Amino acid sequence: MSHTAELIAVGTELLLGNIANTDAQMISQGLSQLGINVYYHTVVGDNPQRVRQAVDIARGRADILITTGGLGPTCDDLTKVAVAQAFGKELVYHEPSAQRIRERFAQRGTPVTENNFQQAMVPEGCTVLDNDWGTAPGVAFQAGGTHVLMLPGPPRECAMMFRHRALPYLQKLSDGVIASRTVKTFGIGESAAEALLRDLMNALHNPTLAPYAKPTGTELRITAHAPTREEALRLIAPVEEQVKAILGDKVIGVDVDSLEEVCFALLKDRGLTVGTAESCTGGLLAKLLTDLPGSSAVFRGGVVSYTNGVKAGLLGVPQDLLDRYGAVSPQVAEAMARGAKASLGCDIALSTTGVAGPDADDRGNPIGLVYLGLAWGDQCRVTEFRAGPVERERVRRQAAQTALDLLRRHLTGLD
Repeated sequence: MSHTAELIAVGTELLLGNIANTDAQMISQGLSQLGINVYYHTVVGDNPQRVRQAVDIARGRADILITTGGLGPTCDDLTKVAVAQAFGKELVYHEPSAQRIRERFAQRGTPVTENNFQQAMVPEGCTVLDNDWGTAPGVAFQAGGTHVLMLPGPPRECAMMFRHRALPYLQKLSDGVIASRTVKTFGIGESAAEALLRDLMNALHNPTLAPYAKPTGTELRITAHAPTREEALRLIAPVEEQVKAILGDKVIGVDVDSLEEVCFALLKDRGLTVGTAESCTGGLLAKLLTDLPGSSAVFRGGVVSYTNGVKAGLLGVPQDLLDRYGAVSPQVAEAMARGAKASLGCDIALSTTGVAGPDADDRGNPIGLVYLGLAWGDQCRVTEFRAGPVERERVRRQAAQTALDLLRRHLTGLD
């Protein structure tokens, strides 16, 4: 039997935007791995009537209901009361949970106040999910064809309770698994990717294929449902190959996080090092590379040459090039890359120089115009990149990502 779950997050602070609902993301990922469909997320404030209404709606469209938050000791922690009323259950005092609360406060060396024992009130006949990471226990029960699980809201507690308490309970209900593979691309937008893949997407049922626009490139997620993960991956494999064939060199990898991760692996595999000379990106390119553990094996260093004096003094960019063509020019991008390669002693050097905004430069170069240099051996290639008149941070981010894509293409022999 296929199960459908709905998540209800209780907390006014979520509605106000004071905190993000990371619990829902974490739980949805876990349910997906169990083959349990999640069709709805609901967020409701600390109001008993609205919580009860949300529960009544959810139980009409899902057979697994998971709540987060509202299990604590204060007067606005009312999830158990509302859920118990919705399913016609009385709350009863659970002495083992009360004793765990006493012991936890004793370990802290602080007195336990009476309101903390509100957390030991649980729906009659439920399975108590012991909380080894906080004071509020979780609960699970089945009523009227619906499985109900209530978990605490603090993200760390919720994650541990879900992993060690809720998952074992839910695994007994699962009739399969859902597995996914993500094909990551660069240089092609969501709409363009969808246009190329539309016929394939429409023809698929299991697995399915869906595009997702991300700041660093479009992702194509292939998802299959099967009795085992191995069977699901076998269903995914031919579709993955079709997607890669259709999108060609726009594909940077499968189940990879970023372009910098791909470049790091390629450099390490080939025993090569890289360095950077950055102007408009202000060190972002070096940061992306050095964010990766072990990056010292491939990254020699970087120069943030934000002024012409630094370009000339540290990178050896000839002053006559700066005077004749200006800092934002293919000639200076090439000189920066060659200078970085020589001064840093790296096998490959990347350079960036351009106009991040908010205004055009003194030579009239438009916002978003960037020149990217890549030097290796005694050769150098310069690419013109135009981000368009977008905000400053977006120009910088896109320029750094495009420079990494140039490095990927160079290392894999692509044009």
